Amino acid sequence: MKPVMDGWMDNPLETFQRSGEHDGTDVTSWVSVCPRGLWKVQKKQTGKGSHHPVSIPGDDASCSSIYCPRLGSLCRVRVRLKIEVDEAESLVSEKGNGELSVQPDQSVTELTEAVVTAFQRSQESVLQVPLGDWTTLRLGEGQCDVTEACMEGMRAGENCEILMSPVGNGPVVSFPHQAEENLPLCATVELKAFTPGKESWEMSPSEKWEWVKSHKERGGVRFRSGDVWGAADSYSRALKLLITLCGKKKGHEPGGEEQRDADTGDKTQLLPSDNELKTTKAELHSNLSLCQLKLNQPERAKASAAKATQLEPGGAKAWYRLGQACQMVNELEEARQAFKKLLEIQPESPAALKALKNVASREKETNAQLGLRLSKMFS
Repeated sequence: MKPVMDGWMDNPLETFQRSGEHDGTDVTSWVSVCPRGLWKVQKKQTGKGSHHPVSIPGDDASCSSIYCPRLGSLCRVRVRLKIEVDEAESLVSEKGNGELSVQPDQSVTELTEAVVTAFQRSQESVLQVPLGDWTTLRLGEGQCDVTEACMEGMRAGENCEILMSPVGNGPVVSFPHQAEENLPLCATVELKAFTPGKESWEMSPSEKWEWVKSHKERGGVRFRSGDVWGAADSYSRALKLLITLCGKKKGHEPGGEEQRDADTGDKTQLLPSDNELKTTKAELHSNLSLCQLKLNQPERAKASAAKATQLEPGGAKAWYRLGQACQMVNELEEARQAFKKLLEIQPESPAALKALKNVASREKETNAQLGLRLSKMFS
């Protein structure tokens, strides 16, 4: 039986939009990358937050007005399914208490000492955070695309409701207390507190480089654990920051560059050389290509692998992945050229030799089928 949710019966999408119009709140929407597919997310603000800047005593960032979390902000957040929120409010109402009991807010100062909540990402859940519990996330790490996108526009103490549905013929994903046929998924997001962060353009080159390395490492961990969507997201985030970093490095000498602290003038970190940036960028494109192959996205995999080979013509893995992607889209001649290039780099490579045999076999089969069709046409 389909659970009854106050205001979310019949057509949840229409009800969601009408309720936004009724209480004067805007409904914003976007598409998020989630496990095994794309999901459309619609967000409606339900609780006003603080309109004062969030600040931490002694932190220089508190001098500016920081109303919403930014890259690097530690955020105390809770995500709950809408049906669970309704059930909790119903129980409170039966007891005659007009408000839910709320735990004292964790102060921003305490948040600076908090540890980011560690939990295993799931291939079966669009919401990658533990449901119903207060969780500490660092904005920008890509733990949950939906939750992070919500937090970027929220203030401390603010709540919002979200409605999620797969784009097109997306996957059917199960959730606690909610049957598979009850999509779209309805949930609430609460932001208790957060620490200041920075926009990407406010970061120093060394800060960006640290984020790039962190995303690259996290992508490897996620891929090895079977979280291919998460790995692809991490590599994409690293590339977005690396592109801006490469732009800032244009015109510099090939060697590394020492950055100095703006206040003290002390040397802080040796920035990577242009060659190291180029190599890292090629590795990220190659790794992203592998993820896209695993996710059955051959066109994207081909584009990513091609970028990797342009940056690093000697990258054997990138040429192999380019050949695989071309095979998947039935571009056999392009696949042959990619595998031949791999053989130039790694003579007698078993993978390249086997792949070339597969290409020749497919070409032979294709030619045989074509000949059969032509013979039928003229017989």
